[in-house]
Amino acid sequence: EAQGEEKIYEAHKRQFSARMDRVQMRLDGGDASRSALPIDQRLTAYHEHPEADPALASLYLQLGRYLLLSSTRPGALPPNLQGLWTNTIQAPWNGDYHLNINLQMNYWPSEKGNLGEAVSPLTDWIASQVRSGEATAKSFYNAEGWVTHILGNLWQFTAPGEHPSWGATNTSAAWLCEHLFNHYRYSQDRSYLERIYPVMQGAVRFFLTTLVRDPKTNYLVNVPTTSPENSYYTPEGQEVAVAAGSTMDNQILRELFTNTREAALLLKRDRTFVDSLSTALRSLKPTTLGPDGRIMEWMENFAEAEPHHRHVSHLYGLYPGSEITQEATPELVEAARRSLDARGASSTSWSMAWKVNFRARLGDAEEAYKVLNLLLRPVAELDPKTGKANGSGTENNLFSAHPPFQIDGNFGGASGIMEMLLRSETGSITPLPALPKAWAKGEITGLRVVGNATCSLSWDQSKPGSLSYLELVSHSPYRHQLTLPKGLERYELRLNGRLLQPKQLLRSGRLQLPLMKAGDKLTLTAR
Repeated sequence: EAQGEEKIYEAHKRQFSARMDRVQMRLDGGDASRSALPIDQRLTAYHEHPEADPALASLYLQLGRYLLLSSTRPGALPPNLQGLWTNTIQAPWNGDYHLNINLQMNYWPSEKGNLGEAVSPLTDWIASQVRSGEATAKSFYNAEGWVTHILGNLWQFTAPGEHPSWGATNTSAAWLCEHLFNHYRYSQDRSYLERIYPVMQGAVRFFLTTLVRDPKTNYLVNVPTTSPENSYYTPEGQEVAVAAGSTMDNQILRELFTNTREAALLLKRDRTFVDSLSTALRSLKPTTLGPDGRIMEWMENFAEAEPHHRHVSHLYGLYPGSEITQEATPELVEAARRSLDARGASSTSWSMAWKVNFRARLGDAEEAYKVLNLLLRPVAELDPKTGKANGSGTENNLFSAHPPFQIDGNFGGASGIMEMLLRSETGSITPLPALPKAWAKGEITGLRVVGNATCSLSWDQSKPGSLSYLELVSHSPYRHQLTLPKGLERYELRLNGRLLQPKQLLRSGRLQLPLMKAGDKLTLTAR
């Protein structure tokens, strides 16, 4: 029986509102009439004068959360490169999963965007790859554990695929395990950790049996591999893609080994295995600077074939990883900034979305805003340098374009907006790490932080430190750290209404908060 458009819409709102309303964002200022424009006109107007419509960023954030919620349901499959919205029989890229960033980027808004339950289809899909991945590990590498490469699909395809210049990359399972452990970090769900630990351990065992010693440096290296999907020039001038021990691989493996070691210690398991991870970690090459002050992409200081390549794989340790941080590795932060400057801002949409997250992690507020605005440029607008349509950017319905339409740009962009306003994955809750001048006043509520807590905040850049109010509600026992914006010196800190003395909590520039139990609420009010 036909229900009619209005009834269908109301049913849709009832189904989605409870989860969508967990996060609310408001950006004050600008021309309020812009929100009444048809979206194609609004997008064009924003491209010409973004300062007049800061609220478009709020809409784009919520669209990303909505698209994720729409295309990932418990018991179903994760979204592929076009989610549910492929409009052709023969989908671009065969409707598969690309595992050198694209599937992973689809889930970047899930945890901090308070949609943690959306991760369950990804968890199920990763677990379903293990059996096939074990066969691939044995037949291709004579190795233990499990492995998968760049291409994934509905039929557990885990072998190298299509072309060695990118199909040889074998760290996809390791990258996927980052999402598994990150969900534990956000949820603090011990039963989930017990479920995923064997998957992570299997991914580790593959590399423990395949890493080899580099004869020049004595580091353990992964070979053959690539730095997706770039290539480099040998000293003889030959363009080559396949390499040993690429920087991205070293960063991913350090993260995998560290996370799996932590999981084993939390679960009090496999002491000998833990010791083997500690030994392997000491044998991986650290992230290294080249003579020009940039982060080297490969084991040696090779020149990249495409200096402005869309992939920025060697900055994995900056984002989504947390190896490169302002607090722990300031020299790598500067090197990452130089690497991004050299790569350039304009690119395919998903690449620009990644760069928003990079710049947010660096604390480069205006650069993050600049790249976000490039992501929001209309695809049909003409590039002033070439006179041709941009191609990449945003379609009239706010879908991102690679080109063609590719949904990870939406998800990555939504993640980047949240990352500009709140950070927690680098060890400390950090409000307003990359707040641009254009977002002079506003608030965001309901963001999730590591440690299973919900954080809300408001700001006003006319006041010292900008942060006006912060609220942290705990859902699990956890001891959080809080890094406040520079310039914020006068504030009141309360836990469940009880006044705290910040000077007694301050260590190395961070507030070491008391242990918070489920239901506890901490508030910070600027004075």
